[in-house]
Amino acid sequence: MKVVAYTTFALVAFAFNSILARLALRGGEADAAGFTVVRLASGALTLLAIRYFSGRKSTSPSRGNWVSAFFLFAYAICFSFSYLGITAGTGALVLFGAVQLTMLASAIFKGERPTFVEWVGLLLAVGGLVYLVLPGLASPPVVSSVLMATAGACWAFYTLRGKSSIDPLADTSENFLRALPMIAIATLPFLAQMHLSARGIILAVLSGGLASGVGYTVWYAALKFHTSSRAAVLQLAVPVLVSFGGVLLLHEAATLRLAVSAVLILGGIALSIAGKRLSPSAAFRRD
Repeated sequence: MKVVAYTTFALVAFAFNSILARLALRGGEADAAGFTVVRLASGALTLLAIRYFSGRKSTSPSRGNWVSAFFLFAYAICFSFSYLGITAGTGALVLFGAVQLTMLASAIFKGERPTFVEWVGLLLAVGGLVYLVLPGLASPPVVSSVLMATAGACWAFYTLRGKSSIDPLADTSENFLRALPMIAIATLPFLAQMHLSARGIILAVLSGGLASGVGYTVWYAALKFHTSSRAAVLQLAVPVLVSFGGVLLLHEAATLRLAVSAVLILGGIALSIAGKRLSPSAAFRRD
């Protein structure tokens, strides 16, 4: 149950993060650079406060590293700037397509072999994602597409590196801290164009402190219980959660397309997870 709780919380946090970013960036409440700065800074401060008031002392020898921090920074900055020129539907497809390809390629390279049932589940879930975002698909600018694909690949690498985390809270907070000088340097050319309304700052703080900081920490804690291929498939639930969040929080229309795609994606995820248990090797291990 702990694994289910951690995984569910993390995926909901990812979806909440997308909704907050959409509200701020597409609503003109913040620019991409300013939003990302506040997001990473608030994430670092939130996690440091949690560590301080909880009185926890890390026993992990790693406590974050510069490579993971770079992937976190690169994901955040590319994600923000890409959404300035790409629709939500196309962005979701490019982002999660890149996550899937990167994580599955890494899993296969490391020796993981998804079963036939797992592949069927993956294809079903991806098909549901395409069906979900199809009305919003458009031919996006090349730069925005490359940025979103880069964001997906960086998030995939950040996720993969988290599988070895011993202390998720310490590692995530240190990664956020290390990402701060990177985002500070990257945003120097955009200082003159920065703008953040009061609402934009609140959205960025919620995105950084709760959806990113706490959400990423819980995701790191959950990753040790999932294979790379399963972690990749599970994240396909995020677009569904974003769509339902749009219905509840943004008063977007609930459609039959949303219901059908949700069944396809969640059914594909369930089939992919069950496929590992139904594989001959798994049955042999149980015997």
